[in-house]
Amino acid sequence: MTLSEGETSVEINGIEIELSVRGRGRPLFFLHPEIGFDRAEPALAALAKGAQVIAPTHPHYGRAKAPSNFNSIDDIAYLYLDLLEKFDLRDVAVMGLGIGGWIAAEIAIKSTARLSHLVLVDAFGIKVGDRDARDIFDMYFITDTELQKFLYADESIAKRDLTKLPDEQLYAIARAREATSRYGWRPYLHDPKLKGRLHRIGIPSLVLWGAEDQIVAPAYGEAYAASLPRSRFQTIARAGHFPHIEQPSELARLTLDFVTGKERGQQ
Repeated sequence: MTLSEGETSVEINGIEIELSVRGRGRPLFFLHPEIGFDRAEPALAALAKGAQVIAPTHPHYGRAKAPSNFNSIDDIAYLYLDLLEKFDLRDVAVMGLGIGGWIAAEIAIKSTARLSHLVLVDAFGIKVGDRDARDIFDMYFITDTELQKFLYADESIAKRDLTKLPDEQLYAIARAREATSRYGWRPYLHDPKLKGRLHRIGIPSLVLWGAEDQIVAPAYGEAYAASLPRSRFQTIARAGHFPHIEQPSELARLTLDFVTGKERGQQ
């Protein structure tokens, strides 16, 4: 089976997955963050200039009906491994942002047989500090309006009035918040065993981080990179927790240079 360009849905083991496919070139599996994603975002268009971007909407985030027994990141990881197999996708670069980065890491510790590169962007998923240390900002302790101040480096984005958004966008925000709590409530946005299993990921990995991330600090990203056998860590200036929104062109450039071997100093 092949994937056609455009917006579509596919069925994997009886589960519907909303899917966006665009661009040409090597496959880039884009796993969106905990806020979901707008298919018209500049980051996707920029990535599609150098790759075939395959962007699923995680179960419970979009409008597709998801099984009630889907309640862990493992459930999504195995579903996406089945998706890669069904469409016989090979040499896939997996790129995950936020909770999507956690999913990407869980996919890679299970199997890299179809993967070529791993890109983690301000990802969740591991425990860095001791038992009593909070590695990840508690996003459920404050309102959505207050949370915006911690998510972005650009104050103009942080000051947007959520109450004036269209109903469709408000629905998507509420659905995403609910879905994130479903998958990451306890333990909070991490798998206690994941950090100890990252050594299984033998493919080249790039860990990118918003230099001004207040949700998961760059030090958390450095610890993530240090746990991966073949990794490099880099910050993105003038970006908070969502570089794909604040610095889409730079994020796309760094990602495409990495997965195509065009990084500085490489031939």
